[in-house]
Amino acid sequence: MNFRDIVTRSRSYRRFDAACRLDGDQLAALVELACYVPSSRNLQPLKYVAVSDSRECAEVFECLSWAGYLDDWQGPPEHERPAAYLVMLRDLEISSGAACDCGIAAQTILLGATSMGFGGCMVASVERDRLCALLNIPARYAIEFVLALGRPVEPVVIEQMEVASDVRYYRDPHGIHHVPKRTVGEVLLQFR
Repeated sequence: MNFRDIVTRSRSYRRFDAACRLDGDQLAALVELACYVPSSRNLQPLKYVAVSDSRECAEVFECLSWAGYLDDWQGPPEHERPAAYLVMLRDLEISSGAACDCGIAAQTILLGATSMGFGGCMVASVERDRLCALLNIPARYAIEFVLALGRPVEPVVIEQMEVASDVRYYRDPHGIHHVPKRTVGEVLLQFR
């Protein structure tokens, strides 16, 4: 798979084959990718908690909200839930902010998951206090995102947006997830 294919296949998947589990070695390999990415001032404040046990995954799932644009969908049914999670933490003793680092690391992990035949979704709508208590996360860490991971079972179609079109993703009557994307002609600007 070439890099462009990996990028276009790396979507925000929200439905997975829950029977296809990720093991600790696979999760460690994804986190290792994040160890090599650029970091603001090279502080490297991001840490991760891997969750792959099915019981713990079920508990983490209850701390997350899914697909804000899909008003009538409360998230995947049990057999389509993520097989693993990486909880991205910022070590507050290293840095008080890591916005740039979070995006770089999360995207790298998701691209790595895609290259391994998996997929994922960055979930920012998290009951952070509840999840910290559940996973016994010390106060020196702040949850940035939860990366939901697994083998995707939903088709996702990228659509080229018209200028000033709606950016909201949606599911058609057949359950196909559609994601509007701006074209290179709209985002590549020229001022001279």
